[in-house]
Parts: sequence; structure tokens; C-alpha cells
Amino acid sequence: MPALSLPVSLNDPIRPYFGAEHSTELHSGHTHILGFGFDGTACFRKGTKEGPDGLRSVSEDIESYSPYLDADLEDHTFYDLGNLRLGFDDDEEQQWHHALSDFNQIFDNVDLAKENIKLLTLGGEHSISYAPIVKYLKQYPDLVLLHLDAHADLRDGFLGYHYSHASIIRRSVDHFGPGHELIQYGIRSGTRDEYQWMKEHKTIRKSRQEFLESVEAIAADRPVYLTLDLDYFDPSFFPGTGTPEPGGEDFHSFVSLMKILRQKNLVGADAVELSPPIDPTGNSNVFAAKVVRELLLVLERSGA
Repeated sequence: MPALSLPVSLNDPIRPYFGAEHSTELHSGHTHILGFGFDGTACFRKGTKEGPDGLRSVSEDIESYSPYLDADLEDHTFYDLGNLRLGFDDDEEQQWHHALSDFNQIFDNVDLAKENIKLLTLGGEHSISYAPIVKYLKQYPDLVLLHLDAHADLRDGFLGYHYSHASIIRRSVDHFGPGHELIQYGIRSGTRDEYQWMKEHKTIRKSRQEFLESVEAIAADRPVYLTLDLDYFDPSFFPGTGTPEPGGEDFHSFVSLMKILRQKNLVGADAVELSPPIDPTGNSNVFAAKVVRELLLVLERSGA
């Protein structure tokens, strides 16, 4: 397929993620970064709308080489499409739907599997993950959805928002077929009903070992999508997020997962809930930029 021009206009990124080419086209065989800066349903502290450009802004200040994966972004070609627009309506729910509509216009007629196009979506709060997750569920009938998060996100709407960041996994499960699977880890906050649902459906993994063994057991050619809420990490490491929860994981647990996923078929991912204004030191921006570096390298190399 020749490069496919985007049917809608996007906002230019503050700068492309380090090593990426800014593009207004989709390219077969490559990974694409897309920002969705929205925080309209954030229920505690806002600021995640600045997340995509927050981590991009510091990406040139970290090394392109990952010593954890012994891989370098300089050896790959990937593209930064910029940020979805929210429209001009003052209603936050309409802003979300405007961006969702533009996302669907871009990707509805694109066969991600056939064209080997991978997408890394940057948030924004977790509700933005609905757009790429639903696309991938439609595209891959045997998809495994890996969910790393401090929160279960299984509420059936929250504070009047059906598509709340607290209900993203429930809204995703609405689109599950018989071949789809959900694996959740890092969850340490939720309602009694959410925990009961996870137990009944056997989606939650209660230890790092159990989680990593579950990922190891995924067939090498089975498609995997990772949705990563950055509050998965403990706030002592990553304070720049809207709903911090003590008891979280560290960067090395994430690296352990990346080393496994590079041998699997990671077809797409999102990283959400970075709120740059909450961490005036900028350390959380750098942390998120390094997480994105690892994800990009795994997306480029997984299944190889």
C-alpha cells in the first residue's frame, strides 16, 4: 500500500517524539504515534490533556538506546502523526466524541494486520483508550488485552460519563468476542463489585510472577494489545498522575514485561494518565518518555 494520506487534520505535535518523522500519512510496515490529549472525565486532578506533548517535549533529552533491550530507536523508522483535535464545542463530552470521530475516519478502512501498521496512542486520561482498543478488537478476533493500572476501570460509567476513564475496561469488554481475553495487573483500587467481577472472570493477576507467567504463556503469534495507565507505577516513582495510589510497581517490573513482549506479537499499545502540571519537577515527563521508548522498541521488534 502506498502511504495513505490522513482524511482529517491533526494538530502538530510540540515536536515529534525523538527519532520519529512527523507525518500526515500512514505507512505500511511501521509504527505510528498518535496523541489524544483529553481530560474531561478525570474525576480527581486534571492536566492529562497536556500529557502527549509533555513527554514529547523531553524525549530529545533521553538516550535513543535502551540498555534494557539492547536496542536503539535510531535503527528504526517510525512516525508521529500529531494530536487529535477536540473541536470547538465547550462541552467536554462532545470534545471526546469529536476526537473519536476523527480517529474512526482515519482508521476505519485501514487493515492494520494486512498493512502491518502498529499504533501507539498517547493520552490523555484513560477514556481515550476506547478508540484504539475497539479498533484492535474489531481487527483481531483473538486479541489479548493486557491492562496495567492502579484501578480496575470496570465501573458502568462514573459521574455521569458513560465513557469515563473509570469505565474504560467495562466499555472495552462491551466489544469482546468469544476469542478475546483480558489480563489485568497492578490493580490496587476498585469497588467491591469490580473486584468480584475480576475474580469471577479470572482476569486479575495478584502477583508479578503470576502476571509475567500469564504473558509468557500467550502463543507467540497471538496478537496482544497493551493499555498502560501510568498510575500503575507507584507515586513515589511517578507522581505526575491524576489519581495516584500507593503500593504500585517500579520501572524494572515494566522492563521485565517488555523483555517478554518483544518475543510476542505486540500489535498496538497506549500510555495514558501523565499529567505534567502535577509534577513541577518534570521527572514524570521523563519517566513517561522512557516508557514510550521501550514500547516503541518492542513494537518494532516484537515477534521478530
